[in-house]
Amino acid sequence: MHILVIAVGKIKERFLQEGIAEYEKRLRPYVKFRINEIGEEKRPQVCSPANESAAVEKEGQRILAEIPEGSLVVALDIRGQNWTSENLADGLRVWELAGRNHVTFVIGGDLGLSPSVVDRSDLRLSLSKMTFTHPMARLILLEQVYRAFRILRGEPYHK
Repeated sequence: MHILVIAVGKIKERFLQEGIAEYEKRLRPYVKFRINEIGEEKRPQVCSPANESAAVEKEGQRILAEIPEGSLVVALDIRGQNWTSENLADGLRVWELAGRNHVTFVIGGDLGLSPSVVDRSDLRLSLSKMTFTHPMARLILLEQVYRAFRILRGEPYHK
């Protein structure tokens, strides 16, 4: 299976960079994995709703251009479904059995995802009802994908 994470923005905090690198390393035995970072759209400090919408749409077009043909797309969205770690493991198993060997997770920027990206997604998934920074969401997502593969293999992992 191939897993791609498309995320808007760079990770600036060293502790998050190190955590993400650790989970990328841990995922290597289970899956072909990579992260594509999409640049944040530049906008003025004080931004009108129209400017924000235009920025989100430009980011969305860059995200859509990075999604591989035929990939199953999971948009991280606070209004999405709330899954357990076991649900994610089951989802990965079902997708793989159905021949969906390429899964793309999408994490928007601080303004969220464009409607065009949400419309393209096969699933809208929420990591929590709480709000996380987008860099933190990336780390949490990688940990959960790693946990899902441990669950699928029947390997021990902290509960």
